[in-house]
Amino acid sequence: MKKGLLKKLFATILVGAMAISMVACGGEDADEKDALTKIKEKGELTVGMSVDYAPYEFFVMENGKKKMVGMDLEILKEVAKDIGVDFKVEEMEFKGICTAVNAGQVDIGLSGLSPDEKRKEIVDFSDIYFEAEQGILINKKDASKIKKLGDLKGLKVGAQLGSIQADIANTIPDAKTKFLEEVPVLIQDLLAGNLDAVIVELPVADVQSVIHPELARAEEKVQDEAGGGSAIAVPKDQKALLDEINKTIKRLIDEGKIDTFYKDAVKLSKSEVVGE
Repeated sequence: MKKGLLKKLFATILVGAMAISMVACGGEDADEKDALTKIKEKGELTVGMSVDYAPYEFFVMENGKKKMVGMDLEILKEVAKDIGVDFKVEEMEFKGICTAVNAGQVDIGLSGLSPDEKRKEIVDFSDIYFEAEQGILINKKDASKIKKLGDLKGLKVGAQLGSIQADIANTIPDAKTKFLEEVPVLIQDLLAGNLDAVIVELPVADVQSVIHPELARAEEKVQDEAGGGSAIAVPKDQKALLDEINKTIKRLIDEGKIDTFYKDAVKLSKSEVVGE
């Protein structure tokens, strides 16, 4: 009798253990859904952006209110439309965007990001959607003496914290570098004479020289071997999401829309909101 009871008890425990195991496995399967599936299920694509970088993403005033505009925003609209979901922009510091993607705080990062080797360690990148060289933004009065990167030796040079441009600034001999989160603040420092130059992507330099007639872009276009342009940051090993984004990028390039987005953003930048 005791032996029979023991057998029954063992069988009950075994069945219970198997049930728990199956539930656990089901939970793991749910957690292991790929990123694209999760985005479609929640109906929203969350995007990390540093909204201070015309013509990529910036604010303008419309009817007395700040409105987010820019080339990246238009690309984002197309990506979300092709996936079939809405989108939500999470504003954050530029240097933290890839970390946020890696940690799952946002689904993707879209903010004029260059896919350098350091960033590739924690995220994957889409195809390049916009090729851009680097520019040196200076005060127009200094145009005759600051024409190339080498002319910045020993001078006060600014760049965005955590950017490719900051890496370039660090190569300038004896430069007094200043790295800040927000490009508009660096521009104000340049205008005030607190900086001799700010290194930004070429389109940004061109935009700022339109917004501020007292500024100009130095003659040299600075090459960087690390980045090669702007791309969208995606969590590691999420092929389905990456493929979907690359399909949208290819379509936009083939249709000439990214060039249109860029030109429209440059025009809008004349009314850029600088700072808060």
